[in-house]
Amino acid sequence: MSETATTRIERRSQQRARSREVILQAARTVAARDGARDFSLRSVAAQAGFAPAALYGYFANKDDLLLALAADDLAALARAMRNAGGGRPGLASTAAAALELLRHNEIFAAAQASLRPQQATSEAERLFNGRLIAVLKVLSQAMGSKADSRDGQCDVVLLAATLAGLALLARSGRLSALGFAPDELLNRLDRHFGA
Repeated sequence: MSETATTRIERRSQQRARSREVILQAARTVAARDGARDFSLRSVAAQAGFAPAALYGYFANKDDLLLALAADDLAALARAMRNAGGGRPGLASTAAAALELLRHNEIFAAAQASLRPQQATSEAERLFNGRLIAVLKVLSQAMGSKADSRDGQCDVVLLAATLAGLALLARSGRLSALGFAPDELLNRLDRHFGA
């Protein structure tokens, strides 16, 4: 019995998805070992058991690979934020979950440098942007806002930027050096932005 064209296409698509996942996992392993800013495609290929040139069939360059890792991390961030506080929407628990994940994630910082403001948007950037929008929607729900007005959308972006900045300060040790604890600042955010 011969394989149909549809079956071959499906099988190739599944194999491609598995290979992409192997590459992403290898990149995550290498980034943890070498640093997200410093890993090379060659080291990722070696970790994944691929020829270096094979990675280009999945990712255009290191920037696209970093953005794919960050997009996966944004999906995990959105899930953690939705599940914070036992699944009950609330800004304090949602923001605390976001800060916890952001402050321990070097990939976001490295990927930020990969976003190119004035060039054509790649598939990796579109995926990253879509996942970022999902995170912003979770924040909006935690704030008790639908963000259906420009002011509401601005508040959500300001809150996201504040959390990213707090994560940077906490990660670098500057927050404690300034004499602030994350909980103190998260409580203030809740008072200012919470429902």
